[in-house]
Amino acid sequence: MTDPVFFAPSRRFSAAEIAALTGAELFDASQADVIVTDIASASTGGDGMLVYVDGKRNATLLEGRSAAAILCTADVVKQVPPGIAILVTPKPQQAFAQIGRLLHPSAASPQSLTGETGVSKKAHVSKDSHIEAGAIIEAGATVGPGASIGSGTIIAPNAVIGSSTQIGRDCFIGPGVTVQYALVGNRVIIHGGAQVGQDGFGFVGGARGPERIPQIGRVVIQDDVEIGANTTVDRGAMSDTVIGEGTKIDNLVQIAHNVRIGRGCIIAGHCGLSGSVTLGDFVMLGGRVGIADHISIGSFAQVAASAGLMHDIPQGERWAGSPARPMRDFFREVAAIRGLTKPRKGDSNG
Repeated sequence: MTDPVFFAPSRRFSAAEIAALTGAELFDASQADVIVTDIASASTGGDGMLVYVDGKRNATLLEGRSAAAILCTADVVKQVPPGIAILVTPKPQQAFAQIGRLLHPSAASPQSLTGETGVSKKAHVSKDSHIEAGAIIEAGATVGPGASIGSGTIIAPNAVIGSSTQIGRDCFIGPGVTVQYALVGNRVIIHGGAQVGQDGFGFVGGARGPERIPQIGRVVIQDDVEIGANTTVDRGAMSDTVIGEGTKIDNLVQIAHNVRIGRGCIIAGHCGLSGSVTLGDFVMLGGRVGIADHISIGSFAQVAASAGLMHDIPQGERWAGSPARPMRDFFREVAAIRGLTKPRKGDSNG
């Protein structure tokens, strides 16, 4: 449930306002003045709440629930309990998220942790750095010489911005984050504990064991990227590590040196991308996917959770398993193995 101590709604909305903002159709015009005070899941609901149901198969969540208004698809309308304002839309979850961002802007975009504005007296900011007006550097943060921080960006407590690193506008660099040897675009969010720009895992065999190969590339993070807590992004060896515009990366992900990730990708937690992996645009990786070095994944491809990938994936294909193969082949093999273990007629247990 929401807690007003942490996330107090910014304002109220009428059902008519929600319809106008989202493009939804208000099913009963007489309910235009119904007031929504907050959001909730359909399984909990509550007085004054806005909920959503996407598809008839989820309509049972509404049984016995109260709410002020509901965003739903047309096939759900007849199952909505009486007294709830119905807003019909083909994409109720997206509309719900839109209103949620307006009700709870601090939950949609990270805010200053200390409430400070400008450059804190307790921050360590080099005189040779450039801080645009409107940026916030919180207590304990460090900004190195030659670094640049754009207007509207928040550098949280104990974050470190390395020398000559460029951070764009309206970004959030979370507590304990280190960003070095990097060029970061606008509206980028990097959550607490993430490490960006450390040297990649590059070694060559020597007489006394592994010897380091200098990693002299950069990290380039384009606009509207989000990087989860405790994720690591290694800088390139000779070329750059690149994360494309609008890509979202979960917590505890490893991005190795020279990896190039396209636009709009989704990478779930615990994934590991080895050196020089290339992802096209809008690729989706489930949790714990591991990818061997120099593998290429085509745009719009999807890889199921826990897959181990050792071969290139063509554009638009869906793969699963370890070693990964096309999903239809994976499930065909699973079905065949299950068939071998099923007891046959006449078999006995002893």
